[in-house]
Amino acid sequence: MAATSVRPGSRGDPGTTVAVVTGAARGLGAGLAAHFADLGYRLGLCAREVPTTPPGSDPVVVAADVADAEAVDALAEAVVARFGRIDLWVNNAGVLGPVGALADVAPGDLSRHLATNVLGMMHGSAAFARHVRRRPGGGALVNLSSGAARTPYRGWAAYCASKAAVEMLTEVVGLEERVSGLRAYAVSPGVVDTGMQAEVRAAPESVFPDGERFRRLHRDGSLASPGWVARCIVERCVDPATRLEPDPGRGAVVFRVPDPPGSSGGAPVPSWT
Repeated sequence: MAATSVRPGSRGDPGTTVAVVTGAARGLGAGLAAHFADLGYRLGLCAREVPTTPPGSDPVVVAADVADAEAVDALAEAVVARFGRIDLWVNNAGVLGPVGALADVAPGDLSRHLATNVLGMMHGSAAFARHVRRRPGGGALVNLSSGAARTPYRGWAAYCASKAAVEMLTEVVGLEERVSGLRAYAVSPGVVDTGMQAEVRAAPESVFPDGERFRRLHRDGSLASPGWVARCIVERCVDPATRLEPDPGRGAVVFRVPDPPGSSGGAPVPSWT
């Protein structure tokens, strides 16, 4: 995968990609931000707690809950005020819990889950769509999905349902905003080596009967790195030479990140054709 390493320059530098990553304080979001910084992207980062600045970058950093539409809009405005535009918006913020049989889950926990995983994706998608409408050049919306969107897991009723909603949301936004040049992608990152996966492995069988699959992947060394996921997003969603364009009959490209060779994240990203 070819990439040009550049450092942030003047406001609105057309040679620099501007990317927003939500949920960037830890895990996959922090890994995405670090990889984008290595490529010289200008960054807008948010999480409920202030994200750490990746080395070599000077991002817009905001403490914001994606369930708050006004906070997400303020993030978008701050990034545009600083850098002139946004080219890539990655809705990564999400939660796993509550874990357990639906009949045993507290309704308030379900509401909080959906506020982050579904409304949060809606707020980010809407903010980016409004921005793309206002300026030329299009842009890439990446909504992080999961294999749980299509595979039912006992104990993950909320998570499976929210990720299924994310994929349909992305399709609809892609159809609605195609005329503005917005390209929509629903990306399932695979099983990534993050704190969330540690939480999955630690869940007792009584609340998550299907957890052994994830413990086995960890034992086998089959987890992907956040950097591998970031590299695949750049190639498949951003790079004009290799990115996939949504099919005219559908609103979005929906794909799963391939397993990394050796699960090290060090091998070249394959070209998708």
